[in-house]
Amino acid sequence: MDSNHRAAEICQQVVDFIDKGEVFAVALVLEAKGSTPRKAGVRAIIEATGKIHGTLGGGIVEAEAQRRAVEACRSNQPAVFDMDLYGADRAADAPICGGSMRIVIDPTAAKDRKSYAWMTEAIRKRQRGVMLTTVRTAKQTETCSQWFVPEVIRSEAPFPGVDKINSYLTRETPELFYVSTRSPDTVTEVFVEPVIPKPLLLIAGGGHIGQALALQASLVGFDVTVIDDRAEFTESNLYPEGTTTHCCDIPKKTAALSAGDDTYVVLVTRGHKLDAETLEACINAPVAYVGMIGSRRKVALIRRNFIESGIATAEQFDRIFTPIGLDIGAVTVPEIAASITAELIAVRRKGLAHRPSKKMEQP
Repeated sequence: MDSNHRAAEICQQVVDFIDKGEVFAVALVLEAKGSTPRKAGVRAIIEATGKIHGTLGGGIVEAEAQRRAVEACRSNQPAVFDMDLYGADRAADAPICGGSMRIVIDPTAAKDRKSYAWMTEAIRKRQRGVMLTTVRTAKQTETCSQWFVPEVIRSEAPFPGVDKINSYLTRETPELFYVSTRSPDTVTEVFVEPVIPKPLLLIAGGGHIGQALALQASLVGFDVTVIDDRAEFTESNLYPEGTTTHCCDIPKKTAALSAGDDTYVVLVTRGHKLDAETLEACINAPVAYVGMIGSRRKVALIRRNFIESGIATAEQFDRIFTPIGLDIGAVTVPEIAASITAELIAVRRKGLAHRPSKKMEQP
């Protein structure tokens, strides 16, 4: 399960616990430096009994968080603590990972129910946003979690300001900021946590290449959906955990799902006719990428047919990445999947545009 889905699951549990009137604390990793069992932005729910939902990485870190959460639930007072993981002796109790973690324990999450609910909904609907968690420590510690959508950030952004917060909407990592104050006895921290949906990869065709591509693309950060009209090729055990599968009409479903500048479409169906039909269904879709597998001759024949029949202009067809994949000399199925995955990364990270070869113009 990827980090966004885990975050949605924990946030939904927070809402459920609040609605049931449970006594609990939210543990949030504000900062993680060096080698640590979990990174900044990870949450867990700890009940008043110490029972934990989710994980902070186990071991002494998690045990300390559980101990402090029990105390926080009893006092109804948030707390912040630091854990150094620089133990020098593997036989001792001190952790030796070689990093440090800063964790806030918040038993007052009920006041922020709306923010947790909005964050959950945003993740599930593949929407962007930012959760700001403010921790103010003076005589006592107070917390506040606020959810902001991009439109609101531009007009109502608190510290660290519009530009800073917006910059994190283009990133995938959170950051902890410290607010300068005149009082040495007051520490105010703001944790900026961007929620950015993973790019969606639609794979039309669940054959060997589709299965290999689903595995490799999921490893590099894509949400994967596989579409096939054969039930045996949409079995969940063929794909990585979290893959969505649809057994249905391939062109129609591909067309229905092909929307959004973070959507990538790969056509690897069982034959050239079905590839062409599916390409026709999505060739003008507002997506980041459309790629179709095929030999140069196959591509040239389909290209000529599309242009002569008016399905697409030469310019429209030539935006399609076909033959698909970066030219790395791929021969085997895993190599072909690797070449396609590399191309997806190049489009996503470098804005790679397709440059058709002149050889494509003649079958």
